[in-house]
Amino acid sequence: MKLGRLNHIGVVVPDMDAATAFWRDVMGATSFHDADVPQDGLKIIFVDTPTHSGMDGTQMELIQPLNDETAVSAFLAKNPSGGQHHVCFEVPDIEVARAEFEAQGKRVLGPTRIGAHGTPIFFVHPKDMGGILTEILETPKDAH
Repeated sequence: MKLGRLNHIGVVVPDMDAATAFWRDVMGATSFHDADVPQDGLKIIFVDTPTHSGMDGTQMELIQPLNDETAVSAFLAKNPSGGQHHVCFEVPDIEVARAEFEAQGKRVLGPTRIGAHGTPIFFVHPKDMGGILTEILETPKDAH
């Protein structure tokens, strides 16, 4: 497995309008992309971070639960102000990555599924990843 770039940092927010206003007005973000995942009960907006290096900038993923039935809802119940939820790294081949994580005894949470970028993802338990919930995402084919 070859670990790729940090694709995004997931942040759970209690109020999407307030969160996007913060990123626009305080942080100066100008590029936002809706990527809702209604089947998972999530409203998602990706915020592009600027880059002047010629490399792809890391995105911020703003996540708001649409109901009380999601894992994100449980996170928000424990953290009413929201906060950092996960980090996401790209890999060239999701099946190879999953097999290698599992071979190392890492706890992969649930099945591989299609994520907000439209590519396969899975999550690895934070207790196996230095205390950080980690999303593994197959690099989008049109990204590079």
